[in-house]
Amino acid sequence: MARIRTIKPEAFSSESLAAVSITAERTFFGLLTQADDHGRFRDQSAVIAGLLWSLRPEHGPIEVEDDLTQLAGNELICRYEGEEDGKRYLHIVTFSKHQKVNRPSGVRHPNCPYHDGGRVPLTSPLAQGGLREPSVHHQAPVPELAPAPPATSLIPVSAGQGGFSEPSVQHQGEVREPAPSPHRPDLGSRIRDLGSPLGGAGAPTPPQIITTQQLVGEYAAACGKRPPESVLGHVGREIGKLLREGIDPEHVRAGVERMRIKSLHPSVLPSLVNEAMNPPQAAAGARRAPQPYTNPVDAEAAYGGQL
Repeated sequence: MARIRTIKPEAFSSESLAAVSITAERTFFGLLTQADDHGRFRDQSAVIAGLLWSLRPEHGPIEVEDDLTQLAGNELICRYEGEEDGKRYLHIVTFSKHQKVNRPSGVRHPNCPYHDGGRVPLTSPLAQGGLREPSVHHQAPVPELAPAPPATSLIPVSAGQGGFSEPSVQHQGEVREPAPSPHRPDLGSRIRDLGSPLGGAGAPTPPQIITTQQLVGEYAAACGKRPPESVLGHVGREIGKLLREGIDPEHVRAGVERMRIKSLHPSVLPSLVNEAMNPPQAAAGARRAPQPYTNPVDAEAAYGGQL
């Protein structure tokens, strides 16, 4: 259930909020009304979009996820995982400094391990909803050891081919590969691609996946000056929709290039992509353009000798 929260006048001159987009700032203010009395809420982009952006269908879960990423990157919220249930939560970092709750309710969500539990992570907490950082364990420093002589590991080859050995150089501080198990074959080095047994090339490189961020970056780099963030955000949303439809990224790239050259609004990008996919063709049986009149070379033959 949403609560009545307070927004101070200083919030509109906050440098942290000024570093994020307008939509991210609106999402932040909305989270103040949805968070519990300790500033915590479930980290679910679809749920937050339904609560805060229900009348703005153009700003869906993908756009809300981008808002949360900006807020987490500027340390306005902290995204973490519950230690007991493994679910994702977020915590408004400065909630207790700016919100005075008269009679706070009980704990509804687990504590933030980084701000409520006192844990100091080596890396930043969850910056995105998809990937999670593993738990940080501090280990005792490894005593300095004298460099060991290079070991030689034999790589098995198929029958009829001569074996060869490759020195396995182990640098100080690196994690060493375990010795081959007698219960399974040694697959050799996990780092170098040794190619086929006949010396051919290794496995073909998988095709590069073109992402929305890559196309937006190309668009911004091709412009004389970096466009405003609102324009880049609109371009990114239009590109994301087209890619999710399964349209060839090259057609999307061609449409973006036409939009940049003509300085058009991002909303016309689907039409430009369609033009790249289906270039206009001359209609069958179209009338020829009228030709200008010219005097005949032989006027007597043209007019039968009568002028």
